[in-house]
Amino acid sequence: MNLSLSDEHRMIRDMARSFAQKEIAPIAARCDETGEFPYQTVEKMGQQGFMGIEVPEAYGGVGMDTLSYVLAVEEISKVDASHGVIMSVNNSLFCYGLLHHGTEEQKQEYVTPVASGAVVGAYALTEPQSGSDAGNIRMTAVRSADGSHYVLNGTKSWVTSGPVARYIVVFAQTDSDASPRHRGVSEDTAATERAGFSQGKVEPKLGIRASATCEVHLEDYVCPVGSRLGAEGEGFKIAMGVLDAGRIGIAAQALGIAEAAYEASLQYARDREAFGQQIGQFQMIQQKLADMKCRIEASRLLVYQAALAKEEAKTTGRRYTLESSMAKLYASETAMWVATEAIQIHGGMGYSKELPVERYFRDAKVTEIYEGTSEIQRMVIARLETGLR
Repeated sequence: MNLSLSDEHRMIRDMARSFAQKEIAPIAARCDETGEFPYQTVEKMGQQGFMGIEVPEAYGGVGMDTLSYVLAVEEISKVDASHGVIMSVNNSLFCYGLLHHGTEEQKQEYVTPVASGAVVGAYALTEPQSGSDAGNIRMTAVRSADGSHYVLNGTKSWVTSGPVARYIVVFAQTDSDASPRHRGVSEDTAATERAGFSQGKVEPKLGIRASATCEVHLEDYVCPVGSRLGAEGEGFKIAMGVLDAGRIGIAAQALGIAEAAYEASLQYARDREAFGQQIGQFQMIQQKLADMKCRIEASRLLVYQAALAKEEAKTTGRRYTLESSMAKLYASETAMWVATEAIQIHGGMGYSKELPVERYFRDAKVTEIYEGTSEIQRMVIARLETGLR
């Protein structure tokens, strides 16, 4: 498997790096402190093509490959993980599912404006009582007598970009008697401006604070049958496939966070002096830096390998669940570990908001949780390897 970057890949990486440094770096700390959603930079990300990198040009995107997407998420997240997750959800959880399971009309109506960055998309699977147990959802979708629409009722929680999204992919039970229950799950695309939609509480998060997250309430929400993705009852299967793609985006986000924490530590080890020498000359600091570098590069290989597996799947149809789960598990735990060590290297200054390493630490933690916790990733990997359920 060739993991070297082409000229095109280096171009998109450098373009994302330059954009992040110029447009995002000056506002990242302020947005983290205030929790303000970065509307202007998100719009600019759309204009640059970052909000729909893999989406064909016919639907408002730029039609690049998965590795290009990963490189861009990595560079954006290296400067600010909040921008990184906004971009990841837009690309992986919203556009990807619609491109693979939507009709031509759905792609034109929903993907085109979201991929171009004109509006933001979101994905609503989790509910208050069902996080890792994704099949245990209670939102219902009852089909009308004439078969023209569904009436949705229920609550979704932890909806990333929920407060600002124009369209949200929503999963609901269309057959409550299905056994097991997840076989009765269907998927619809809801427009947030319609009657019956309301936003619940905005989550006061530890990290990625500029990424708006909230509950979503649907009460007698009328959703046309034409907004359903795939056949009725296929929603859970679609959700799991979409999460395979989403985990690669989060793995890239985690890789970016880890790189930022490492580079800050490397510079601090060169600049900071103690006991008459640079702290980077102390063996214990050197050990930390060496271990950080090794884990980051191992994560990079797993993330890029997952990106290439997803790209190959476009022609072979083979699932890349194993590659995406391994990348997400290892990169997220690396981000948390590297950010923790970065604070230790910085000492008291690492605990201060004067430097960004404490933000990297707070942002890293969620990568071990959303789109499948580390525990879930280990379960997925073990089941795929053993063949046992």
